[in-house]
This record gives sequence, structure tokens and C-alpha cells, in this order.
Amino acid sequence: MGHSAAVWDYRAATEITKDWNGIDQVLLRTPRGSSARVSLHGAQVTSWRNEHGEELLFTSSKAIFKAPKAIRGGIPMCFPQFGNCGSLEQHGFARNRMWAIDENPPPLPGNDSSGKSFIDLVLKSSEEDMKCWPHSFEFRLRVSLAADGDLSLISRVRNINGKPFSFSFAYHTYLLVSDISEIRIEGLETLDYLDNLFKKERFTEQGDAITFESEVDRVYLSSPNIIAVLDHEKKRTFVIRKEGLPDVAVWNPWEKKSKSMVDFGDEEYKQMLCVDGAVIEKPVSLKPGEEWTGRLQLSVVASSFCSDRLGLDRSGL
Repeated sequence: MGHSAAVWDYRAATEITKDWNGIDQVLLRTPRGSSARVSLHGAQVTSWRNEHGEELLFTSSKAIFKAPKAIRGGIPMCFPQFGNCGSLEQHGFARNRMWAIDENPPPLPGNDSSGKSFIDLVLKSSEEDMKCWPHSFEFRLRVSLAADGDLSLISRVRNINGKPFSFSFAYHTYLLVSDISEIRIEGLETLDYLDNLFKKERFTEQGDAITFESEVDRVYLSSPNIIAVLDHEKKRTFVIRKEGLPDVAVWNPWEKKSKSMVDFGDEEYKQMLCVDGAVIEKPVSLKPGEEWTGRLQLSVVASSFCSDRLGLDRSGL
């Protein structure tokens, strides 16, 4: 706490280490003690801790940290396909590729590095990718940690192909919660959703908030840019702000599905909830040379900070 933001060297607060498989990972830190860890395998955020050192993202105790298996937890990148809605492997291939550190990325609009510890990563289409998805692209990701501990992810996908292509996308965010039966999501009420448990049939949300009593696997459509996930037991609220991500996927496997997943503990569904900023129903279409940007910002506030003041019906970032 001896540092002020004015003298804190944010570049020095970015450290590259190796995980237990020898894969490079980047550690971001803030003066107050918040941290985030990003693996170059999948450009996946694998940890996000507050200034007290408390982990905020769920990772399964049975997660497999070995390519080509995606890590069960953190924030995997679903690109260029979400789920099984196309011909590619589940959630696309980006989360199973080795990304590179982007030393000289094109500038972001506005000043997105001021007062933040950050890393820029890049994935470019390989010959292997072209066999299953024949499109040339550049995917740039900036992961940043603000002085107050807010975690931001900015994705930019550019078409460097000679022909248009389209893709779906999600930040598949595994939140660590105290008890799923005590959780409520505000900001998605009255919205239409596609229910993956009923062959993607379309329904309208009837509750004044979303609560959990059984398996949930839904995509909420045309959602507001601010959503709140209230954890009653921990008396804290995750605030999700997003741009360029009209849909929100909500997933908890519950008991039966948990037991069928080899990389997930039988009882771990009680401590996790996926709430994903996403583009699913209407995929992004890019002409040659065009670029798409999708932003996600995660904050944690005390639950006494009531949802009325979040302005859930207002725009996001």
C-alpha cells in the first residue's frame, strides 16, 4: 500500500512466469494487492484476486491443465464458435491454442492503459485452423487490471481475409460463489432466452431475478450492458459491464451433469456460476479489413450497493 498510482510502475507490475506444465503465464498486480493471472494457453484468465487475496473466479479441482484440453474454469475465450452451434469443436479453437504476447499492438481508442497493469496477446490463423475454419483473422486481446481491482478484457477480431466471414463469441466467465442456491442475477428479467435444455426453444424470463434450483443452460438475448450477480452469503455483488456483446449465456450444470464431466467435481456446481458476455444469436459478420471489438469489465462491490444504483437499464462501460 506504500505506492501511489502516480509512482507505481505498471509495466513492472506485469510479470511473466511459467505454470507447472512449463506454459508461460502473465501475472498482473496492482498497488493495493489485487492480481490476475493469464495463461498463454488459450489467452485464458485463470485467476482474479481482490486486494485481500481472495479468489473471485472458479476453477475446478479436477481441471486438466494440459493442451489440448481447455482449462475448466477462469475465463476461456469461445471463438469462432460458441457451444456446439456450428461445425467446430465445442466453443471453437481459440481456447486451445497457444497465443503470443503482442509487443506492438495497434492503439486502442481512448486511453485504455492509463493507471492499469495490462498485457496484450494475439492469435493469428494457422494452417491447422484454416483446415477446419478457412478464414484469415487476427484476434487481439488486452487483459487489464485497474488500480481498484476491476478486471477488463478487450477483444478485437480483424478479417484479413479476401472474403467475409462470421463468428460467434463469448467470454465464458466462471464466477466463484458461496452457494448457488443463494445467488440471484439482476438485469436479465423480462428478456427472451434460448433454452439449451429444450433444443434452443425460445422463452421469456418471468422472474423478477434469476435464481437457481436445478440445471440452467440459457442464452439471454438483447441484454442490457450492466448485469449484477448477487451473492447473499458473501454479501458481495459481481457487476458485469459489457460492450459489443448483446447476449448473456448463463450456465450451471447442477448435480447430474456435474457427475458426467471428468474435469469437474461432483459437488462443485454449488460454488460456480457462468455468466458470459457473448454474441450468439446473431453472429458477427466481418467484411475484408473490418474489425469487431467486444469489451467486458468485472467489478466486485459490497451487496449493500443496491442494484437500483447500478443503473441496470443503462448503457455499459
